[in-house]
Amino acid sequence: MKKLIIQIPCLNEAQTLPATLADLPKTIPGIDAVEVLVVDDGSRDGTSDVARACGVDHVVRLRRNKGLAAAFAAGIDACLKAGADFIVNTDADNQYAGADIAKLLAPLLRGEADICIGDRNIGELRHMSWRKRQLQALGSWVVRQVSGTTVPDTTSGFRAYTREAALRMTIVSEFSYTLETIIQAGKKRMAIAHVPIAVNPRTRESRLFDSIFSYIKKSGATIVRIYAMYEPLKVFTYLGLFILVVGSAGLLRFFYYYLQGQAFRHFSSLVASGVIVTLGFVVLVIGLLADVISGNRKLLEDLVYRVRTLESPQRDTEDQRPHFTHANDRADRWEH
Repeated sequence: MKKLIIQIPCLNEAQTLPATLADLPKTIPGIDAVEVLVVDDGSRDGTSDVARACGVDHVVRLRRNKGLAAAFAAGIDACLKAGADFIVNTDADNQYAGADIAKLLAPLLRGEADICIGDRNIGELRHMSWRKRQLQALGSWVVRQVSGTTVPDTTSGFRAYTREAALRMTIVSEFSYTLETIIQAGKKRMAIAHVPIAVNPRTRESRLFDSIFSYIKKSGATIVRIYAMYEPLKVFTYLGLFILVVGSAGLLRFFYYYLQGQAFRHFSSLVASGVIVTLGFVVLVIGLLADVISGNRKLLEDLVYRVRTLESPQRDTEDQRPHFTHANDRADRWEH
């Protein structure tokens, strides 16, 4: 029996949630059971009550707002503990067409991919300004370069995961999961597919960021942080070599004036260059230490994967499915 759980992270979505739920498919070819899980990220408008009134199968409620990344991670944990074989994440503002969930799942059901991401074709979205479309395209290009993937729409929240892929995900970002999970999946050599999807008319403005500058700052920091976690030696080596080149250029300049008999006029530049060269070597040493730490992190991720596997119910017997009234530190309450 193959079970799909559609998870929907929510923050004050009482108005848009009913339409989103109504748009979800009740049956999907190749799937035996379809369930819906709503993650209420500390809403104050009765989102959880609306979700229950609409008949969702599971509600995970966080007592206070923890952010999209935390809500997504809490939903993934809850879906795994509920015995999901496949997990689809969609937005509560009804941005994505529910009928396309079958398209997302197709590569997973065929065994061709571990993750499938919906491509909104950002260049053709007229409700998005030209500047935003260009920034999205640039950001997606950067993520493709650092992750080694071919995903055209890296900020799309409409995506499907196999159980195995979900078990191996570890979210550390507090901003958004979209970029982090793609970089992480690419570094873990997971198979990532993408399919074109349709989008519904916009119901509200994005709440993820306050301004374009804020989005660029937070997204850039996320990309650098996650890439450095998985490729620390490369990052610190490039940085250290750059600093060494700058410092060496200063030393060469000093020796040039030394040969000209003017060294006493440039002694301060010799001191500054020596400090810069020393800093370059320190950065290289930090890179070596970070690489060792990265190796330990991989071992910890494997340990987390094994613990999650042991905690999750076996899918061959229905009576092994857990019924929670209290979840871990990510999810404050899980209701059925």
